[in-house]
Amino acid sequence: MRILITAGPTREYLDDVRYLSNASSGRMGYALVEAALKLGHDVVLVTGPVELPPPAGCEVHAVETTGQMRDACVTAFMECDGVIAAAAVCDYRPVRRVTGKIAKTGGPITIDMIETDDVLAELGATKDGRWVVGFALEAENPRERALQKLRAKNCDWIVLNGPAAIGSVANEVELLGATGESLQTWSGTKRNVADKLLGWLHERYAKV
Repeated sequence: MRILITAGPTREYLDDVRYLSNASSGRMGYALVEAALKLGHDVVLVTGPVELPPPAGCEVHAVETTGQMRDACVTAFMECDGVIAAAAVCDYRPVRRVTGKIAKTGGPITIDMIETDDVLAELGATKDGRWVVGFALEAENPRERALQKLRAKNCDWIVLNGPAAIGSVANEVELLGATGESLQTWSGTKRNVADKLLGWLHERYAKV
C-alpha cells in the first residue's frame, strides 16, 4: 500500500516572530511511518515542524501552517490507498498576520481568530474508496467526542488518546470503529502502539 501519514504540529503566525502552536513532538506520526516502512508499505509523510529526523525511505513534505498541510495532503492523497492523520493541527488562526513584530502597548490587545482548514474532513469527504484513520485527543467525554469527530470527518476508524500523549514517548489509545465499537486498545511506547496499529491495518489491506 501507499500510505499518507501526517505528523507534528502546525503553526499559525500572529506576526513575523510569534505564532500559535502546540506541544506535539511528532513522535506518534514518525513511529507510524517507521512501522509502515517495516511492513513494506510506501509512505508519504507530511510533517509540521519537529525536532526529529524523517525516517529513511519515505517521501517527505515539510510544512508549517495548517493551510500548507492541507495543500500537501490533498495532493498526496490522490495517489495513496489511505491516510493516518496523526498531526496536531491548529484549529484557529489570526484573521490578519501583522508584518514585522507586534509592539507592546502597556495594555491588553485583542486578536480576531478564524477556524483553519479542516484537513481531515476534506480528506474524508474525498476518500472515494480509500480508507481514513483519524486521531482524536480528547479530555472531556473522550469517547463521545471522538465518535463525533469520526462521523463528522467521514473517518473509517479513529484513534482516541488523551492529553498525556502530547510530548510523551508513550501512549495509551483506543481504536474505535464507524459504528462506535471499541476494536482494540494498545498502550506502551509510541513505537509499540504504532506497530500494533499498522499491523492491524496490514492484516486488512495488504492482500487487497
